[in-house]
Amino acid sequence: MTAYTEAEGQTLRTAVFGAMVLVSTADPGSVDEESHAGIRATTLLPDDLRAVIAAAPPSLPRGSASDVEAGVLAALKDAVRIIHAHEPRDVEIFRAAVTEMCRSVAGADGEVASTEREMVTKVVDALA
Repeated sequence: MTAYTEAEGQTLRTAVFGAMVLVSTADPGSVDEESHAGIRATTLLPDDLRAVIAAAPPSLPRGSASDVEAGVLAALKDAVRIIHAHEPRDVEIFRAAVTEMCRSVAGADGEVASTEREMVTKVVDALA
C-alpha cells in the first residue's frame, strides 16, 4: 500500500468529493440519490486510494461558486500528479472512477441537465 501524506490525502479528498459536489450543484436534483450514487461509485477506486479518501472528512474550497469550482478543478489536476508520483498505474483507474462518479451523480435523478453535462466535461478535462 502506498503511503500518502496528510496533505496529499486532503487534496485527494477535495478532488473526489469536490467533483461530486460540483456536478450535484450544477443542477438542483435529489441530493440523497446523487450522494448515494457518488458514494457507490467510490468502490471503483483502488483500495489504497479508497482508504486515503475515507480516512478523514473532505474539505472543500471556500468562497464563491466560481472559487469553489476553481479550487476543486485545481485539486483534480493535483490529484493526478500526486497519484502518478506514487503509483502511475493507478492514474487511469482514478480518472475512470472519478468520471464514473460524476456521471452517476449527474444521472441519479434519471436525467442529465446540460449544466451537469458541462460540469462533468470540466472535471474530465481537469483529470486529463
